[in-house]
Amino acid sequence: MINYNPKDWFVFIFRFSKADTFRKLLPLMFGVGIYAGIVAYVELNFLHLSETQYIRNVGMMHSVLGFVISLLLVFRTNTAYDRWWEGRKIWGGITNSSRNLAIKLQAIATDKEDRRFFRLMIPNYAFAVKCLLRENEDFRELDPVLDLKKEKHLPNQVATGMYARLNAMYTQGKLDTAQMLVLNEDLRALTEHCGACERIKNTPIPYTYSVFIKKFIFFYVMTLPFGWVFSLSYYVIPVVILILYALASLELIAEEIENPFGSDPNDLPVDQICHNIRKHVSEVLD
Repeated sequence: MINYNPKDWFVFIFRFSKADTFRKLLPLMFGVGIYAGIVAYVELNFLHLSETQYIRNVGMMHSVLGFVISLLLVFRTNTAYDRWWEGRKIWGGITNSSRNLAIKLQAIATDKEDRRFFRLMIPNYAFAVKCLLRENEDFRELDPVLDLKKEKHLPNQVATGMYARLNAMYTQGKLDTAQMLVLNEDLRALTEHCGACERIKNTPIPYTYSVFIKKFIFFYVMTLPFGWVFSLSYYVIPVVILILYALASLELIAEEIENPFGSDPNDLPVDQICHNIRKHVSEVLD
């Protein structure tokens, strides 16, 4: 995730980061600019359609369609941002549940081995969720407390290990029933947060809706020069490029943030959150 000062807005005008949509859309804008120039040249110099009112009125269609496409893009970006913000709230819940579990164990667990086990395993759960969401089988960030199976659900294995340790502590008389129930609530919350993350990741925007918006933007931009060339002449080229940049950028931004758990520049800082959980849990269960 990119950290920035929102008050330095003037600097953003002249800054082009790797996440900027301008870089991604530059080849497409270049091609559309050439296309608009060809259409303007043919209409103005060969077809002599400047007196034909029917062609001049094609721009009326874009006024109506522009309103429709703006509604679609607003809904698209709002939906994507809702998924991004919900993902952030879920990872905030993972952080809080991890801290609460560590604080309670710090007061309840007296055995050094039990404290060490949970000092390693609670952060392991956060890293396991991150690996699951990114479909990453690199377990180097997880402390080797358990013998994890790559083909199985990684967070479930970590949660099962913690439940088994709590049950052993309960059987040995290190926990009473009330304490077991209190600790169970935090472990259950971790599993629910994991399921909520999987729901966001495995339920993308419907394919048909996404394809329709892309086609709509494409045909809208491709038909702009035909009606506007009589009013703007060759100035229609930068105008069409600017409209393409504005519309396509909104779609690209929505695509990037609708799955907020990846490693794109505008995704959630999941790596930082996981390391913060490890740091804070280690401080509590020292």
